[in-house]
Amino acid sequence: MNFKNLSVLFAALFFVVACESTSTESTKTTGGGDTANKSAETKVKPKGFSVVPGSAQDLVVNVGDRVFFALNKSNLNAIARGTLEKQAAWLKKHARVKVALEGHADERGTREYNLALGERRANAAKDFLVALGVSPNRIKIISYGKEKPVALGHDEASWSQNRRGVTSVSNSGS
Repeated sequence: MNFKNLSVLFAALFFVVACESTSTESTKTTGGGDTANKSAETKVKPKGFSVVPGSAQDLVVNVGDRVFFALNKSNLNAIARGTLEKQAAWLKKHARVKVALEGHADERGTREYNLALGERRANAAKDFLVALGVSPNRIKIISYGKEKPVALGHDEASWSQNRRGVTSVSNSGS
């Protein structure tokens, strides 16, 4: 087998291994003894892996902790609103959990502009969560502006990852 074929084989193997496994529950018995099809996909977690309900890890793994924004914008798009709706439901379920909403920006613009933009982004997320019934006393706002990028490139792909709002658990007790 030559080098080209071997590299293709390794690439294919890597792709297969990297894919996420899912299982589907295909049937459910109802109270009357009838069997109904149910198409609910559930993620299969590695053996020995457990997430404590109400923890920071629970929020990240089962709900999602970040929303993204357009360039120089702080308004929430439909995807961001969907994520925040899940966060609101999670916060209602875990009533003692307090969170910090972090506002971030990409590297373009002045430090002052990006701090103000990050604050507007965090406040947009907070306002949405409060409108969904989450107590404002449970939410702290912080803006990092461009100070904490997750992607260090100097291109649109990196900048779009850095224009974000992140919800982090600041303490939990439920």
